[in-house]
Amino acid sequence: MNTKLTTDSEYQRLLGRISEVYTTGQVRAHQAVNTHITETYWQIGHDIVEFEQGGKVRANYGKALLTNLSHDLKLRHGKGFSRSNLVYMRLLYLNYPISQKPSDLLSWSHYVELLKIDDKLERGFYEQQAIREKWSVPELQRQKQTSLFLRLAAGKDKHAVLQLAMQGQIIGVLPVTLRES
Repeated sequence: MNTKLTTDSEYQRLLGRISEVYTTGQVRAHQAVNTHITETYWQIGHDIVEFEQGGKVRANYGKALLTNLSHDLKLRHGKGFSRSNLVYMRLLYLNYPISQKPSDLLSWSHYVELLKIDDKLERGFYEQQAIREKWSVPELQRQKQTSLFLRLAAGKDKHAVLQLAMQGQIIGVLPVTLRES
């Protein structure tokens, strides 16, 4: 009977270890996908802005550029290229230049929510809090809707809130693959 208990205990440790390794692998894979999607969308935003700033062609396309791109990209690649998604890709590039990096701890959906915030300090605050508190997208939306930033900024420690918000703008540098473009 002792042999069976030892075997069962060892089996349970093995089962636990395999489950832990598998779960860790899933989390890492998910983070890698999020990182690559965000980097890809940043690059698409870069390409759109560069095309727009190219001069003559901009005058021909005007506001129709994103609508035309959306239509043609959906034909080639399927969903994911709505006009509004292209707008957010463009905004991602404009709001996170080469000297800054979108965090790989946040998903594209987090960035879509963050890019809806015009004020850079407020956006930086929510970005830092989403990273620190590991907010889901619904939680980020909830915090925005309840005006957490404005409520804290109006409170006693306005300096600390503004410092947190400013830190949100100092995130790091883009990976080499994005800097080379």
